[in-house]
Amino acid sequence: MNAADRFDRVAYRCGGVFRQRYLRYGLVFWLVSSFGCLMGATSQAVASNGPQGEPSEMPPIGLIRVSLPISGNVDRQIQASVEELLARWQRDRSGQVRPILVLEFRGSEEAVAATSQFERALSLARFLSGERLAQVRTIAYLNGPIRGHAVLPVLACEEIMAHPDSRLGRAGETEPFIDDTLRSVYREISGRRGGIPAPVVLGMLDASLVVYRLRVLGGVTYALEDQVDEVKQQETVSEVDRIVPPGEMAEFSGSQLRMKFGFASHLVRDRAQLAAALRVVPQALIEDPTLGQGRRPLRVDVTGRIQAETISWLERSLRDEIQSQAANFVCVVIDSPGGSPADSLRLAAYLASLDSGKIRTVAFVANQARADAALIALACDELVMSDRAVLGGPGASRIPTGQLADIQIPVQQIAENKQRSWSLMMAMIDPNLEIKRFRHQELSFYRYFSEQEHAEQTDEGRWQAEGVLPTANGLRGHAAAEAGLTVAMAETFNDFANFYQLESQLTAVRPNWAHRVIEFLAAPEVAGALLFIGWFALMFELMSPGVGVPGFLASVCFLLFFWSSILHGTAGWLEVLLFVAGVVFILIEIFVLPGFGAFGIGGGLLVVSSLVLASQTFVWPQNPYEWSKVPDSLLVVAASGAGILASLVFAKQVLTRAPVFRRVALATPDEAQLEQMRYQESLVHFEHLLGKRGVTTTPLLPAGKAQFGDEIVDVISDGELVPVGTAIAVSEVHGNEVVVRTI
Repeated sequence: MNAADRFDRVAYRCGGVFRQRYLRYGLVFWLVSSFGCLMGATSQAVASNGPQGEPSEMPPIGLIRVSLPISGNVDRQIQASVEELLARWQRDRSGQVRPILVLEFRGSEEAVAATSQFERALSLARFLSGERLAQVRTIAYLNGPIRGHAVLPVLACEEIMAHPDSRLGRAGETEPFIDDTLRSVYREISGRRGGIPAPVVLGMLDASLVVYRLRVLGGVTYALEDQVDEVKQQETVSEVDRIVPPGEMAEFSGSQLRMKFGFASHLVRDRAQLAAALRVVPQALIEDPTLGQGRRPLRVDVTGRIQAETISWLERSLRDEIQSQAANFVCVVIDSPGGSPADSLRLAAYLASLDSGKIRTVAFVANQARADAALIALACDELVMSDRAVLGGPGASRIPTGQLADIQIPVQQIAENKQRSWSLMMAMIDPNLEIKRFRHQELSFYRYFSEQEHAEQTDEGRWQAEGVLPTANGLRGHAAAEAGLTVAMAETFNDFANFYQLESQLTAVRPNWAHRVIEFLAAPEVAGALLFIGWFALMFELMSPGVGVPGFLASVCFLLFFWSSILHGTAGWLEVLLFVAGVVFILIEIFVLPGFGAFGIGGGLLVVSSLVLASQTFVWPQNPYEWSKVPDSLLVVAASGAGILASLVFAKQVLTRAPVFRRVALATPDEAQLEQMRYQESLVHFEHLLGKRGVTTTPLLPAGKAQFGDEIVDVISDGELVPVGTAIAVSEVHGNEVVVRTI
């Protein structure tokens, strides 16, 4: 027999032993995997839908910041912005709720030092008080000193809400001479709305006028000095109070406007209190910088598990794109289970730091923004969700209780920047934080706080708790809308784009091709296919040693599986070591210590454990989200078992029969050929031992030695593991192969 024939004979014997012995392993592997998939599927939990109920109807609302001083084309820009808002309201109007237009006059000492142009201020005032806005509730929100002719647009608004420390007045301080034309204009504008009486308005304009407040039977009235006697003749006056002395222009603080004179309807320190006074969600009072400017949109996709490399790339790319494209509308499309709270906070802090007066950020969640990914969504100016989407709740990462206190500080800063409830944001990542619904006893306005945030409110005693909002499993779309987190509902990105009048096909800033390849390979279906092919090729290589190509293919598949799992964040070197160790133990069981023993069972368990751990971020599921991922992990294991079984069936039924494969694999001999081979290979014949009894001198595992009289012979058991000293009998003899059974 030449060397080639001997190699073929060894190859056949190795393959035959493997097929005979490990067909049982493949069947057990398949049954266990299938049973695990069935149990995992039945154990899958579904996240809570949150509280039921429809959100109350909120009036259309828009906020426009009035840049001071009013000069140049400021009035035309504001008019264009208002016209765009009116067009939106007309297009999206679903009810008869009166729209609200808030004009924020944010003054500063530097701004008021510059002169507002009378013509520009008058043009804006006439527009605000004209017929075009007759059906709109206009609010002047005073925040800082408002002087000069910038007073005119304030007077043109239907209602005034002021910060306690704001100032309003001294309208004529930049005019060298006050004539009747100026007086008539101010009298005309104040008369259109009637918020501040004409004598007081004239007192703001002309320092030569003295203004009095007179208490009469019907309340109070205001008059100039030359009008006081006339009022006394017509009314019963009980008290006369001079509120503007001669030589001074009237100027009032926000507190005086509200508490002393009643010219302001509310005192509000920030936009959150302004929203409460208007009975709208705070997110509705975020300025839209695209009004009158045209939207220059930019789309950012945050998909898959949150990782440091992905967030760094997105943040860097976002900065570059905003600068290069001069974008003023950023769409953040999120479909992520979270995964890294620190990196999610990093991107959330960057989005929150963008100037909302120049760039508007809107998040869209069609499927999920779980765990820390919810922080990214809530760091945007507005949030739009589908009804099936999940915000917060269990995700791809668990945050230790000790780290929650450290995370709370940056979350509070982001929430303050975006006028949101910080405790509601924290509840998205902290399942133990209880959120309650509070109703303001005076304004009948609802907010959601934890007990800690409730205690931080300046008007704590006016908020009354009215139930608990379940957030442990996240919030579905309708529940997030009820909690005031969303501004609209959209099932697809096309619906979202239509709502904001955007093109549905926006160029997205997303990770490069390498990130997309990793996401593709890490998908459960693709990972399962890699393992199926890998195990199929490996088993084929073991059954047909020397071919080489199947072994190379198996190595590539296993490398791709663990490479994508490591970069995707679900696996580490521990899983790789477990897998390698498991395969080595199985090979030891096959070629070194044959038998269904510890190495075979232990190796199989190590391989299964490594595959399961490499497919998920947790060891044992503890919440609905993690239970929902168990079938994906078991799918990977089942694919491995299917690859093993498929290779065995293929080798037995197809490989040895196909002519193209006969050159690389020996055909399976029939029983007559096997008997002839055994007889030809035997050097000694033991037919005389058939039926004789003896005793084992070594353990049979299943091969060993036994003594029959004075003769010691190599024997093999009929499948049992037989200890030393056991009585046996010869049941079969095939040439030099003696098969025994225990007595």
